[in-house]
Amino acid sequence: MRRALVLGMLLLCWLVPAAQSSAAAGGDDDGDRIVLVGSVLVDRDETAGDIVVVDGDVTIRGNVTGDVIVVDGNVTIRGSVAGDVVTVRGLATLGRRGRVAGDIVYADDRPVRAPGSRVEGEIKKFDFGDAGIIGAIGAWIALTISLLLLGLILLLLAPRAGEAVARTGREKPLIAALVGLLAFFLLPVIAIAACVTIIGLPLGIVLLLLILPLYAIGYLTTALVVGRLILKKARILAFVVGIVILQLLTLIPFAGGLIGFLATIFGLGVLLLTLLRARS
Repeated sequence: MRRALVLGMLLLCWLVPAAQSSAAAGGDDDGDRIVLVGSVLVDRDETAGDIVVVDGDVTIRGNVTGDVIVVDGNVTIRGSVAGDVVTVRGLATLGRRGRVAGDIVYADDRPVRAPGSRVEGEIKKFDFGDAGIIGAIGAWIALTISLLLLGLILLLLAPRAGEAVARTGREKPLIAALVGLLAFFLLPVIAIAACVTIIGLPLGIVLLLLILPLYAIGYLTTALVVGRLILKKARILAFVVGIVILQLLTLIPFAGGLIGFLATIFGLGVLLLTLLRARS
């Protein structure tokens, strides 16, 4: 349960725009209140669903029907919480009328309870061994979402280029892999060598700045090629399927890093071959 809560918090922080922080001023009854920066108040006679705050304090005088998760801030409960309360950096304080039906999980300061407060679940300190695992999963989710958004933007801006790279990857996979391997190691060498000379310095700086984005686009290219092998016509859906497959494969212990490396090399080669074919 704890892992699911914190993992959900990380995912929400990436998916929910900051504009929703207006919930701090009140929000609709029974609605979730998700705030990146700011405080949340559930006043008397108010009801809220789940509450997720990245940076800010939470004060509950009314009723919360879901969970309360705060990354950096204090939680004061003078009402009731039907779910769990999770604090990462901050203090949870229960007043005399404070009620928590679930657990209280903390990573920093132990919760303070006034006489008469009630916690039906357990009060536990967060295990930082689990935190490392959850952090890694959160980073994987963030990276997957970022890659997905970048790939979708590129496909929408250049749909014909997407078709061209998918065709090249399907028709010349071995050549693409060889070209990508050479380019992966030669591009940094060329960029550094160019920086040594005054004339080549601007070119070297540009190349160094473009290397990582180029590698990322190469990885996305492989995702598109893989997806088109499964779905022949649905370009957008094929890319989504491809990126999900690749990202799941990178989770395999030991082999995951190698798979990501090979995907980057192959996609880089496909990109370069497609550019050469377009100019010929």
